[in-house]
Amino acid sequence: MYQIKKTEGRAKRAELVTVHGTIQTPVFMNVGTAAAVKGAVSTMDLKEIGTQVELSNTYHLHVRPGDDVIRQLGGLHKFMVWDRPILTDSGGFQVFSLAGLRKIKEEGVYFQSHVDGRKIFMGPEESMQIQSNLASTIAMAFDECPSSRATREYVQASVDRTTRWLARCKAEMARLNSLPDTINRQQLLFGINQGAVYEDIRIAHADAISEMDLDGYAVGGLAVGETHEEMYHILDEVVPHLPQNKPTYLMGVGTPANILEAVERGVDFFDCVYPSRNGRHGHVYTAHGKLNLFNEKYKLDERPIEEGCGCPACRHYSRAYIRHLLKAKEMLGMRLCVLHNLYFYNHLMEEIRDALDEGRFSEYKAEKLAGFEKMT
Repeated sequence: MYQIKKTEGRAKRAELVTVHGTIQTPVFMNVGTAAAVKGAVSTMDLKEIGTQVELSNTYHLHVRPGDDVIRQLGGLHKFMVWDRPILTDSGGFQVFSLAGLRKIKEEGVYFQSHVDGRKIFMGPEESMQIQSNLASTIAMAFDECPSSRATREYVQASVDRTTRWLARCKAEMARLNSLPDTINRQQLLFGINQGAVYEDIRIAHADAISEMDLDGYAVGGLAVGETHEEMYHILDEVVPHLPQNKPTYLMGVGTPANILEAVERGVDFFDCVYPSRNGRHGHVYTAHGKLNLFNEKYKLDERPIEEGCGCPACRHYSRAYIRHLLKAKEMLGMRLCVLHNLYFYNHLMEEIRDALDEGRFSEYKAEKLAGFEKMT
């Protein structure tokens, strides 16, 4: 059940009650593609840094270790020792990212595994079956994510097929949730809006999928090559056409500034690999910009990454020490940077929720954006 607690303009402060706990939104989901956050981050760490939702990927877990293996071991929550909500992406993004290794047909997509080259078929029913085996809290519908630079004709045909696939996903999810041996019979299904940067295609698709009465709705296919201004424009046009009484998820976005702008436009859920990927390269977020801890100027810097930060890295270690670890290629350096960045994102969302609760989001956003000007 999704309940809006407060609004400020289009921005929503809400909560989604699930079988694995209540999610307070707006929320940033910490990305653990293969059932682990890259950077030696455990599920115990995720709890310590305030993670509400972990996100894993259907395609990657199907390839390795196999969703049948995870099902036999009791589902993804038990497998990775995580008792809070999990969202599984459908594998649809791999239709985009593995362009050289796939062939799209009406029945689904034929992949060549990026791990061992074996042939894999995934369609709407197969994606739902894999996600049911994983027993995630929220399953994403199987879709195609067309390039933001694809032709109008290609995008229209792709979106029409994605709509047909969504109907198949919904039917299969209902069937799976009715089976007595399904691990999570209360699995939720989110549909995905596509349409590249063609706002009329996006709007028509949003109207069509809204009629399917799903548990939530995502805007996909952004942050894949278009400008930030194009992304914000699409959100301005599309979000009002999605059900306001259901959660809205902006997939794969993004920077702290992107998140603030999207919250203002009515988005509830976010995910992005930026905090973990940047952390693994020694790039850390602060309220006043992004730091590269490899820089020589931090060699004798005894301060934490950010003064007043409550993350495990800042509570105990200096910039100088973490820089040393990174330069020495010690895994601990990478781990501390990832923990800091994820804490930063989770804490940012907590501050956004507080600002919405207190009716001061507009002022908070302006203040934060001024500090983020140096961030990329």
